[in-house]
Amino acid sequence: MALSIIGDSPKRREDLRFVTGRGAYLDDLRFDGLAQAAVLRSPYAHASIRSIDVSAATRAPGVLAVLTAADAHADGLKPLRPYVEANVQTGEPFAFALQPLLAADKVRFAGEPVALVVAETLAQALDATESIIVDYVPLPAVTTAGAACAPGAPQISAEVPGNRCLDWRTGDWAGVEAAFERAAHLVQLRLDNHRVVTNPMEPRGCVGQFDPASARYTLHVSSQNIHANRNHVARCLGVEPKDVRFVAPDVGGGFGAKNFAYAEQALVLWAARRIGRPVKWVASRSEVFLSDHAGRDVQAEATLALDASGRFLALKVESFANLGAYMAGAGGGVQTYQYVHLQGTVYRIPAIALHIVAALSNTAPIGVTRGPGFAETVNIVERLIDAAALQGGFDRFELRRRNIVPAHEMPMINSFGFQIDSGAFGDTLDKALARADLAGFADRRRESERRGLLRGLGVAYHIKGTGGSPEENVDIRFESDGTVALVTGTQHIGQGHETTFPQILAHRLGIPNELIRLRQGDTDLIATGGGHGSSRATYMGGTAIWRAADAIIAKGLALAAEALEAAEADIRFENGRFTVSGTDRGTALLDVAVLGRKKNRPLDTYHFWKREHLTFPNGAHVAEIEIDRDTGAVDLVRYTAVDDYGVMVNPMIVQGQAHGAMAQGIGQALMEHAAYDPISGQMIAASFMDYALPRAAHLPAFDLGFNPTSCITNPLGVKGCGEAGAIAAFPAIVNAVLDALRPLGVTHFDGPATPLRVWQAIAAAQG
Repeated sequence: MALSIIGDSPKRREDLRFVTGRGAYLDDLRFDGLAQAAVLRSPYAHASIRSIDVSAATRAPGVLAVLTAADAHADGLKPLRPYVEANVQTGEPFAFALQPLLAADKVRFAGEPVALVVAETLAQALDATESIIVDYVPLPAVTTAGAACAPGAPQISAEVPGNRCLDWRTGDWAGVEAAFERAAHLVQLRLDNHRVVTNPMEPRGCVGQFDPASARYTLHVSSQNIHANRNHVARCLGVEPKDVRFVAPDVGGGFGAKNFAYAEQALVLWAARRIGRPVKWVASRSEVFLSDHAGRDVQAEATLALDASGRFLALKVESFANLGAYMAGAGGGVQTYQYVHLQGTVYRIPAIALHIVAALSNTAPIGVTRGPGFAETVNIVERLIDAAALQGGFDRFELRRRNIVPAHEMPMINSFGFQIDSGAFGDTLDKALARADLAGFADRRRESERRGLLRGLGVAYHIKGTGGSPEENVDIRFESDGTVALVTGTQHIGQGHETTFPQILAHRLGIPNELIRLRQGDTDLIATGGGHGSSRATYMGGTAIWRAADAIIAKGLALAAEALEAAEADIRFENGRFTVSGTDRGTALLDVAVLGRKKNRPLDTYHFWKREHLTFPNGAHVAEIEIDRDTGAVDLVRYTAVDDYGVMVNPMIVQGQAHGAMAQGIGQALMEHAAYDPISGQMIAASFMDYALPRAAHLPAFDLGFNPTSCITNPLGVKGCGEAGAIAAFPAIVNAVLDALRPLGVTHFDGPATPLRVWQAIAAAQG
């Protein structure tokens, strides 16, 4: 049997299941007596509801139940609450309205659930929704945070005066104003980090069951955070968490959209109880666009102050975050934690002041996607640096080097008092520029010009804090058949945990990987769990595995000493064996596990821990693009990155995670935009006919290198690797677009860099 340890790159063991059709995604699961559900959604972005008539729908063929807010109220169901209800830094409560499971007297975004129909077949359920008559009175709608906060804007919820959930000033305002007074250069930009829909391959969905004998609910669900979501859904149902079980064997991607609970998860469980049968609901792709938690959607006005030599003096950022119709999940938490945490990113900026407004609008609620808060911060800083170089006559790469925090000053503490433990930022930047052949760019640009094309190069340095939910646990069980069950509270949603987690345990215990079986995705398996989000799994789950292994070895030492008739102090553990020092006498750990079971002293170990730190993956990404000036079409021709993920458990899987994040960031930079009509509030990019995703032809061969520095705040030395490309690609590509368009007089551009938008920028500059 093979032993693959930390640093090896064995192939993903789960892939054999997937490519041979043995995955356990939601549609692979079978249930006897399954009924199908469909959701009637509001066609209006903002409207009051006078009445709902379901009489015709209840008589429709195959219909088993038609449920509305009145039924939910009668059965005692409760609305969804945010996961974070107060400013993370100050404790001041946010202003927010609870999100109803089904709209009662008002709808606040196009796509909000109004009724649930359950029928024998999905076609019958969908047909019946068309028989429901809802008397709506349309109201004015707003689709941006700025419009929602404007005088006279329509009030979305009475609980949120002026539509502002948060209006907060923090940082060194006096220091910033003083720095602005003495600055040689003040550079100001207005930036739009536009909204995106994450579109996981497997849509949201769930199958609800209710067992009257135990009065217990079970939800099979496509979700990436089952313990926390179980708790929130249990609250909606009016029961204790122990009375609800969430199961998610395989999940076809999440990207943050499946981090938090949704109304449909409570609704199908409630429906299952009412009809006495399992009930299934799966989102159509249109429902994904209309109702999934979206990402980004932050507008900012940012000003950077520099002295005459190009040293950064101060940064002021005034931002408007669009939270959508409800403060969902961690919508407010991102603005007061992630967005604040790394202001200034990897650069030394002595004084920073923030004014953060988070507002409701008549759009789908915002959740999280790769790099929430951190991506917005990096975009602001990297765009400002290029603008400062142009305005002040500095070399944009040298300007970064001049202000980047050097390796000898690590750990660094930024202007908000947050510590970053490790990183070699300047060296990583230089390695990325060398790998991208910056020296040869001028020749490549001339070659593009000979073909009638504009060419540009952009760079962005990313950093984010990874850790997510601060608690994690594992349960390691030595089974009677000689295998080892590794039970975790984290979840895999495509990242390869079935391969990497056994590698960590094999590394520590010297057990062949084939004997280690990962078990996860079931709230009945383990007491708690942080699921997957914020690239937390290897850091949080891996640390729990590492520490549990310490306890296993300690238990094994005592048992081995007895078996080998030696003092415990003379026993050492290495390569899966306990041996008596200075002799060839020893015994395998798995044999000790059998002995421990016989003596009723099993090696089985449960470990729970709570983190105090984040990890800080970082790196430099360099994009090169060509533009057809006649059509505005942008072609991404080169993409180079050098990243620091600390110790890499499986470098092959790290490459895959990084590539996926790059593709997602490239999508936002070049084509993806969840656009709404500003008058009606209708989403005008609600299908793949109008919302483009990157295909293989849009992506060059990525050139990814590594410059790892070990994280000093966890025993593995790892840093989360799942989000970097989605953070760096957007500013790197937009900087490259501006570099290409600058000879034509274009000085400002916001993504996505679609042909139309680029052509319009060229036409406006040539005026």
